[in-house]
Amino acid sequence: MLMIRLQRVGRKHEPVFRLVLTDSQNSTKSGKFLEILGNYDSRKKDGAEFNNDKIKYWISKGAQLSTTVHNLLIDRKVIGGKKINALPRKTPIVSEKVAEEAPV
Repeated sequence: MLMIRLQRVGRKHEPVFRLVLTDSQNSTKSGKFLEILGNYDSRKKDGAEFNNDKIKYWISKGAQLSTTVHNLLIDRKVIGGKKINALPRKTPIVSEKVAEEAPV
């Protein structure tokens, strides 16, 4: 399955990302990708440059979006829809009940 996701290419403490089309089996750090669809610099206010036509083309061919990319594309008005919560759900902490000792 093809995925559109972010790939970090920046230096230490200077995160810059590429928007790439890759196979979902590839690791994010493997460096293997099929096509570069844009870039994103989170430190700049207007630091995103996406190739909207190619992104829409690959989505129409069945490529899936990562949750972060999905939310970025909604912010930039490339696609429509609602944002997806990218953070894991919080689960309540279940404290183990200490077995009460029976009086002797």
